[in-house]
Amino acid sequence: MNPDLSWVLNDVLQVPGARHAILVSADGLLLANSSEIGRDDAETVAAAMSSMQSLSRAVAPFIGTQTPGRWHQTLLEYENGWIFLIAAGTGAYLAAAAAADVDMEAMSFRMQQQVAALGKAMTTPPRQDVGRNA
Repeated sequence: MNPDLSWVLNDVLQVPGARHAILVSADGLLLANSSEIGRDDAETVAAAMSSMQSLSRAVAPFIGTQTPGRWHQTLLEYENGWIFLIAAGTGAYLAAAAAADVDMEAMSFRMQQQVAALGKAMTTPPRQDVGRNA
């Protein structure tokens, strides 16, 4: 049984200019999506966000230090908006899309607040029985 995490997404969307939000597992599975994005589109974005966090971690040495530290957030800027991606517990990520004129600080802060409020609810442990018949 999956817990209803829609309250997390709804709260993130309270920031003026926020458009969509999804919760993603590290292996790219959609955990939850806001009502503003269809399930099929949300699943496609979930797979891409999983790859994006992996790429973000892989290029960490590019910042030029021996130990770049932990990854916190990836921002993607487009002509008409932003995508925010943050860690949301072990093996889970929160992604949100917003308009170009969104208050980036408010959006990032709201996402961090929600992640902190969730604690273990957003932690997705690695799947142990992949490929086994139930």
